[in-house]
Amino acid sequence: MEITSLYFGLLSIISIFVFYLLSHKYRIVYLVFLSCCFIASYNSYLLIYTITYSLINYYFGLAIPASKYKKALFRTGIVINLSQLFILKYASFAIDPIFQIFNSNILVSKLSEIIIPIGISYFTLQGIGYLINVKMGWEKPEKNFLHFLLYIIFFPKFLSGPIERSNHFLPQLKTNQLFNEKQVADGLRIALFGFFKKVAIANQLAPFINSSYANLNSVDGSLLWILMFIQPLYLYFDFSGYTDIAIGFAKAFGIDLLPNFNRPFLSENVTTLWKRMHMSLSLWFNDYVFKQVSFRYRKWGKYASLFAVFVTFTLFGIFHGAGWNFMILGFVQALAINYEFFTKKKRMAIFSKMPNFYRIWSGRILTYIFFSISHVFFFSPDFNSALIYFSKLTKFSGSAAGSIMKGIPLSFWIFITFFLIIEIIQNDYADTFKKIQNMWFGDKKKNMLFRWTIYSSVLAILFVLGSEVQQFIYAQF
Repeated sequence: MEITSLYFGLLSIISIFVFYLLSHKYRIVYLVFLSCCFIASYNSYLLIYTITYSLINYYFGLAIPASKYKKALFRTGIVINLSQLFILKYASFAIDPIFQIFNSNILVSKLSEIIIPIGISYFTLQGIGYLINVKMGWEKPEKNFLHFLLYIIFFPKFLSGPIERSNHFLPQLKTNQLFNEKQVADGLRIALFGFFKKVAIANQLAPFINSSYANLNSVDGSLLWILMFIQPLYLYFDFSGYTDIAIGFAKAFGIDLLPNFNRPFLSENVTTLWKRMHMSLSLWFNDYVFKQVSFRYRKWGKYASLFAVFVTFTLFGIFHGAGWNFMILGFVQALAINYEFFTKKKRMAIFSKMPNFYRIWSGRILTYIFFSISHVFFFSPDFNSALIYFSKLTKFSGSAAGSIMKGIPLSFWIFITFFLIIEIIQNDYADTFKKIQNMWFGDKKKNMLFRWTIYSSVLAILFVLGSEVQQFIYAQF
């Protein structure tokens, strides 16, 4: 079921109002049923697999604190989680080549074609995080299986997160959610603008990005320069669009999901960027990898943090896919963050001499340039494609630049400029942004016509531009 389809939107809205008509004791069953139907619409084997996966982690969670073999059970649970992820996601990269060395026709990766492990990285991290929390005593094991199952398969977040924490998500299921008109309206508004980000902005860029990477040998260098600096915006509006849809619909059901973005391209350095970009993933790796590794090797002093950053971002890159390009992506992020850590005093001394405006914006521009260059590895199908991309940057005729500028609809430039200006105002001029909010949305009765004009316009744009379906970028991870 395509999330950006009119069918999904209408069914979700109807399901929200049915949810509040049900008694509290039936609501979790209802959400589990909806989530199962959603997953089954992609693949029935995937549904069976996720239920089995949930059962295994559920019973490990119950057994770990009650057993005298707590450490052994915990390690077994982690191994099972990592093994299934490795087999279903990385077999073509790491397992199949081993069999091929011995001239075997066995292809373990064929299993992933049967199950189609959509969302596997997200629910695996959730499962691992839960077991760590239980083992460390940070939370008690969940005794209600339906609650735990919903934590794993809740349909708004299933495809691409946010990556929920069990001690954040599960307690919310135990409260009786009363119908709150403002909460439902806020949730639907967030989802609406998430649809807008995806359909009106990201989808307009997708054909250019995808076709260029699919035909790198025939693409002009001037086009690649343009794409390099546009592709972070494509990634941001595509992924934050999905996140807004997930957070919005979940909020309408009375469930708050973790935030995933906080105006990342207004960050003044790479370290801050990764605190504001894909936040649920960054925080997961920070808490469960970086802190654990740096603590274990604390006797190394500051070099423990250096090592922990490389370990964290190497795994961060591997999370995104099986390929050397993703490992390089993680590696260069680690290089940048360690560089910023060890040169902080020198950089602060240099930047302190600059006027505040120039200091802020030079940091933002340099960070954006770094992010743009490094994410050639993200969008490239493989490492060799990334090398081809960089080698083609010096080979251009100049004609392609004009063609892409003409090929992208004018509406795209209007929409993206509007969103970026709003984000700058919200980030740099918070008081001004609050005044704008109050002026547009403060008086409910007075500004009703204005608000519904905006909503109607957004819906009309979605209806006109929504005919061509483009997969969410992060659905593949």
